[in-house]
Amino acid sequence: QVQLVESGGGLVQPGGSLRLSCAASRSIVSIYAMAWYRQAPGKQREFVARVSTGGSTDYADSVKGRFTISRDNAKNTVYLQMNSLKPEDTAVYYCNAVRSIFAVMYDYWGQGTQVTVSS
Repeated sequence: QVQLVESGGGLVQPGGSLRLSCAASRSIVSIYAMAWYRQAPGKQREFVARVSTGGSTDYADSVKGRFTISRDNAKNTVYLQMNSLKPEDTAVYYCNAVRSIFAVMYDYWGQGTQVTVSS
């Protein structure tokens, strides 16, 4: 079993920055695709950013140029650097790890961390 623990959320003013962290309980960061999702009140959970095992990254259009996903394999941690934050970025942010092994999908989620962008 894998546990993912997010941290770094909080209250920030529009235009500000936050860095979220996702610490894994095992050494999976280098062999799982790691991603961030978010869910705003009354809305469905949506994709934010992903880093593949090969290091390629992918972003939702709404965060391109403002958010950066990265990982530290030695620390088993994935980060989401969020700059130029907007009120519409307010949501609970979730870390996700996924890997398919012989057609079996392994999919893990963290408990989430709240990000509130408000003046």
